[in-house]
Amino acid sequence: MSVPSSFRILGESADLLAVDKPPFLLVHPTKPGGPVTLWDRLRELLAYELASGGQVSLINRLDRETSGITLVAKTAAAARSCAMAMARGGVEKEYLAIVTGWPGCSEWSVNEPILRLGAVEHSRIWLKRGVHPGGASASTSFCVLKRLDHPIHGKLALVQCMPHTGRTHQIRVHLSFSGHPVVGDKIYGPSEDCYLEFIETGWSHALKEKLWIPRHALHSCFISVTLNGRRHHWKSGLPEDLLDFLNATA
Repeated sequence: MSVPSSFRILGESADLLAVDKPPFLLVHPTKPGGPVTLWDRLRELLAYELASGGQVSLINRLDRETSGITLVAKTAAAARSCAMAMARGGVEKEYLAIVTGWPGCSEWSVNEPILRLGAVEHSRIWLKRGVHPGGASASTSFCVLKRLDHPIHGKLALVQCMPHTGRTHQIRVHLSFSGHPVVGDKIYGPSEDCYLEFIETGWSHALKEKLWIPRHALHSCFISVTLNGRRHHWKSGLPEDLLDFLNATA
C-alpha cells in the first residue's frame, strides 16, 4: 500500500494554513528515521516563514488513517490562541463517518467518559480507548445524513459527527458504543484481532473480508476558529476512496 506524501491546501492567512490530509499520511514523526510525515512536508512548504522566525504547529492531529482538514498555525502567537480556543471549545469541528447498520434515531448524542483501557484493565492494544466511568468527560453529537443499502455489506449510514470535546479516538469510541462502529475500524470495529493481525501481516485479503476497506471511514470535513477577531472556516468533501465505497451501494 503506497503512502501519499502530498496534500491539498484549502486556505491560508498570515497566521493559519488549512490543508486536506490524505489517509495513511502520518501527521507527526513518531521516531527518528521514520516515514515522511505531514509535518515534514509542511516544514518544506513553509521554509521561508520558518527562516523568518515562524513555526509549524499542528492544531488538530488526525490519526494516520483519518483524512481531512488539518489546521496549522504559522506563528507562536497563533498557536497559543488556537490552543486556548481548543481548550475552551472555541474550535468547531465536524467529521463524516460511514458506519455499519442503520442508527435507530436520525440524531443522537453520546455523553460518556473515555479513558485508555490499559489503565484500568488488561488490554492487548496499548492505545485502545473505551467508555469507562473513571475516564475524562467526552461528548459527541451525531446526525444521520444518508442511509444506504450496500449490495455486499448490507445496511450502512453516512453520519455527521460533531465532537464537543477532544479525547483520543472519541468519535470512533462513541460510535462503537452506540452500536454502529466506523466501517474499516481495526480497533473498534468487528474485532480488535483485526488490529493485531494488521500489525503482524499488514493489509491482506483476510482483513479485507472482515473490514471491507483498508482504513477507517472517518473524514474531517469542517473546522472553524476565531483568530484576532476574524472567523475562519474551511470545508472538505469526502475523499475519492470513501466516495468509491459509497458509490457501490444500491
